[in-house]
Amino acid sequence: MVHVASSAASRGLSLLLTSAVLVCGSATAAVDTAPREPAPSAVPTAARDLEQLLGNLRREEQAVAQRFDALGKQAEQAGLRALARGRAYTRLSRAGLLPVGGGFKELIAHATRVERLRSGLVRDLATQKSAIAERAQLSRKLEELRARLAPLEQERNAVARAENALLSAADRERAFERAFQGAGSSSHTAVYGALGPSDPLEVRQGFAGAKGRLPFPIAGRAEIHNARRGGSDGSGLEMRAPLGTSVRAVHPGRVAFADVYSDYGKTVILDHGGRYYTVSANLGSIDVAVGDDVQTNARIGSVGDAGRGALVYFEIRVGTETADPSEWFGI
Repeated sequence: MVHVASSAASRGLSLLLTSAVLVCGSATAAVDTAPREPAPSAVPTAARDLEQLLGNLRREEQAVAQRFDALGKQAEQAGLRALARGRAYTRLSRAGLLPVGGGFKELIAHATRVERLRSGLVRDLATQKSAIAERAQLSRKLEELRARLAPLEQERNAVARAENALLSAADRERAFERAFQGAGSSSHTAVYGALGPSDPLEVRQGFAGAKGRLPFPIAGRAEIHNARRGGSDGSGLEMRAPLGTSVRAVHPGRVAFADVYSDYGKTVILDHGGRYYTVSANLGSIDVAVGDDVQTNARIGSVGDAGRGALVYFEIRVGTETADPSEWFGI
């Protein structure tokens, strides 16, 4: 472990920033305009089975609901017919309405009409009763179906959120990888001539010319030691400083990634041109956005604490390979 005063910090922290940028890849890194189809494995079989079950239950619910409504209309119409026939039956059944003077033949016709009304009334009442009974059964069936659908809908939503999280993680992974493609990618071009440091020599030589004299990404006293994050092929530096301390760019560049990434936490990757990148990770805040051009010493975030204490994790990468930051800071 090395203790570095603020005078030495201006050289060592520059190297750390490069490696931290690589570590913090994000879904908001250089925008990829080409449409991507999700991989077949992105949608688990369980999710498809759940969606199929929900579809079957919804169709069954719809069919039951339609039958329920149809029976309601049927019961209503049967009731209206029964009411009309009942009134006619009551009227014709009265003794005073019997066709006494029409002879036996007229009496038989009258009796037939009355019987037809009675039979129709019985049928209507039976139809109404049957429709009401079946509607009661369907009502219970609808309650059962909706009781099954409610938790399945919640489960489907939970599965969808989990799938979105997996896809988001995959997008972040791809964005992190694209961040190191730099000017070689169709979606990002780095031009830094007008953003160079105050020393004109550094503008001409670019990032490579700053080797051994990069400024540190944080000002003041810092405790620095070697560290590594998962997915990196080399080591970076952890710089311990008070929580909230400004983290600054060590060289002019463009923000290629600014988001949360895997073990790196909140991360900013700066593309300095010439396939050189700095990675600043474990940030408490991100104060830049993808595509921003920044100058040396521009604030890009602040020191955070993700469980290891207040620190900034810093890497320098050449392409996707992690470089030894000590050589760049001269420590």
